[in-house]
Amino acid sequence: MDRLNSLLTRIEAWPVAQLALRYPRISAWIVLAGGMDAMLAWEARDVGLLPGQWIALMTASTLVAGACIWIISWEDQDDDKDEVESPATASDQGG
Repeated sequence: MDRLNSLLTRIEAWPVAQLALRYPRISAWIVLAGGMDAMLAWEARDVGLLPGQWIALMTASTLVAGACIWIISWEDQDDDKDEVESPATASDQGG
């Protein structure tokens, strides 16, 4: 367990990891968009798209990735609300 904690401490010192910890949603968007764009480029490589079409597809793919991360963040906000409301409802029920 100490070895794992030591490894996590060293990873958290990396500048990229610090950025991901500080801005998790933007980091997730970048990673998801990169993966989606890479898959799109790989699958459409032999289709013969024009440069403007490539730009449009990559832009749309990146925006879809952003929308996905935004929708996923709704659940994070719901969890935060539940944690804030839980102590009040617990004391109301117990008293």
